[in-house]
Amino acid sequence: MNELRQLAAGAENRRTETGIARVAMVQGEIPQHQLAAVYDPMVNLILRGSKSMTVGGSTLHYDPATYFVMSVDLPAAGTVHPDAQGNPYLAVSLTLDPGIIVKLLGDLPDHIGRPKNSAGFSVASVTPELLDAWIRMLRLMGQPADIAALAPVYEREILYRVLQGPMGWMLRDIALPDSALARVNAAIQRIRRDYAQALRIEDLADGVAMSVSAFHRHFKAVTAMSPLQYQKQIRLLQARTLLVAARYNVSAAAHEVGYESATQFSREYAREFGSPPGRDAERIVREMRPVQGTA
Repeated sequence: MNELRQLAAGAENRRTETGIARVAMVQGEIPQHQLAAVYDPMVNLILRGSKSMTVGGSTLHYDPATYFVMSVDLPAAGTVHPDAQGNPYLAVSLTLDPGIIVKLLGDLPDHIGRPKNSAGFSVASVTPELLDAWIRMLRLMGQPADIAALAPVYEREILYRVLQGPMGWMLRDIALPDSALARVNAAIQRIRRDYAQALRIEDLADGVAMSVSAFHRHFKAVTAMSPLQYQKQIRLLQARTLLVAARYNVSAAAHEVGYESATQFSREYAREFGSPPGRDAERIVREMRPVQGTA
């Protein structure tokens, strides 16, 4: 773990690319609005400090003794904390590529244990073998000439170790097109693409060859929210981006993300983020100004 911390010491308090495909790192206090986002499928390993992730109504806590896996795109809110000595939060992540996982499945037994709770995100205890694979991967930052040849090997090893662990079923199911998890993921991609349009559950269920009742059940099991709640989260997060980055006014942002009523939008926005949209956007812009001024 100490070597991993040294290797990732150059991380900033935002997603920091490593020069290795799909591998990133982050360090320090991260602005709260950046931690409320749609997270890509990933394996996340904390090297120092701790983090809480809230998805739907479920909150998970993890630290250097554990790792986190998210198998589908999920809107979530995070909170990071320094360690007991006050040293800053530090973590690395690997974005999942289902194509690589498919190729790995041939080297694994057909049966992989599945918990009763089939959520698409969870935490498991870290193993020495997984840490060893991460060390080899991060050492490549200092050996860029070796990345093309060796990074794919170490990526496969990291995924292999996760596939062998208690969350291996997640990676397997997301790579198998007929699994319930993969079907829910297909529906998620459609919601993300068409989030501003009216959502018909019957069309989503039909599109993934499920009954409406089965689709609802599997969708909520995977995401900890209903399809309509998922769509609302996407809309509100996108509206926040429009308000802050593109400086939309409240009515324009509401209309752009699919709300017919700006009043309803403002009410749901305040419930989600703690203050009305205009006030929330002003606060975020104020917080960003010192960072931009010193860039």
